[in-house]
Amino acid sequence: MRCIYFDCSNGASGDMIVAALLDAGLPLQTLRRELRRLNLPGYRIKAAKVARRGIAGTQFDVVVHARRHEHRRLKDVLDIVRRSTLSDRVQGDVERIFRRLARAEASVHGTTPDRIAFHEVGAVDSIVDVVAAAVALEQLDVTEIAVSPFAVGSGTVVCQHGRFPVPAPAVVELLKGFPVVPGELEMELTTPTGAAVLTTLGGHFGKMPPQTIESVGYGAGARDPAEMPNLLRVIIGEKLSPAQSDRMWVLETNIDDMPAELFEVLFEKLFAAGVMDVFTTAIQMKKGRPAVKLSVIAPGEVRSRAEEIIFRETTTFGIRAYEVERRKLERQSVQVRTRFGPVRVKLGRMHGELLTASPEYEDCRRAAARSGEPLREVYEEARRAAHLLASSIQATGPTGRSGTGSRRRKKR
Repeated sequence: MRCIYFDCSNGASGDMIVAALLDAGLPLQTLRRELRRLNLPGYRIKAAKVARRGIAGTQFDVVVHARRHEHRRLKDVLDIVRRSTLSDRVQGDVERIFRRLARAEASVHGTTPDRIAFHEVGAVDSIVDVVAAAVALEQLDVTEIAVSPFAVGSGTVVCQHGRFPVPAPAVVELLKGFPVVPGELEMELTTPTGAAVLTTLGGHFGKMPPQTIESVGYGAGARDPAEMPNLLRVIIGEKLSPAQSDRMWVLETNIDDMPAELFEVLFEKLFAAGVMDVFTTAIQMKKGRPAVKLSVIAPGEVRSRAEEIIFRETTTFGIRAYEVERRKLERQSVQVRTRFGPVRVKLGRMHGELLTASPEYEDCRRAAARSGEPLREVYEEARRAAHLLASSIQATGPTGRSGTGSRRRKKR
């Protein structure tokens, strides 16, 4: 799954979104070709490489031939989009963005979306910014959009109706329910167009999702403040599935004054609480004292309970805790038939390829006890049976059709 992450720590605007996507690899000629399908006269687009505080990026600009006050209503904008030959996806995205803008403006002014007269965002350059952003995301084949918390800035901004505090009223309305941070500068960092595009099309808001990075782009704003680089960063890559990566907490403590038999109860309670693993490592502390390091791997929702158990069941006075990324194989549990009886086996795959098969110890132990055969032979036969089963599933597919044909059907 192709994923894009918008890093809005320095804000976001419509032109910065388009610029960042151009910088990440979208050819300008492709964008020009697609925008001709909008059938909107009176403008041209340009893009140029610039630097902001020593970081190279791209600046995008819509040059309007005859600048005039254009107060379009929602219906006017939608009519322009519907008369175009843009793709269904782009038309749908643009319509959703402008409807969201209209609802926000209507809420601010105490009226209805159909009565709102767009001022800045109804002008040709703003329409082109929104359409260009939707076109760029389609052309880059992005399937999931993630967005960081929005930096909104501070100070005041001059709008059609006068001077307002930052963030402007429409931006506040658009960002309801989304994470925001104030930002360091006294300037508008997130504009209504930028907020509308990202809150409409974004599917995840917060930290960057796990992914394999393919390209990075920097979209430059028109201003160049000395305090920070006025850039919107986008990161594009192949998203890692939850089965391949997750986040865990590692809890550690050194223990040198606890009887060894007490660890059995500690382990039982920690596993019952939902930790993923518990183990000890022999270490040597100051003055040559032998000790053990207790290590616990726990999901975030289990961390507090695991720490309480460690404090209650050990002699420690403190716990070290740090978050780690865990990479793992795609896992599947199957039951195989052996001459010793049924045995459950855990399979580990990567990109569909079987890499490891691990028989469940307790099943193997019971089968060995029933048959009187060595545990090692039960274990090895279960592994062989699991590999044969996995090979047959990969060859025929889950419904008995060929695996290749099944994959072709999924692509369509």
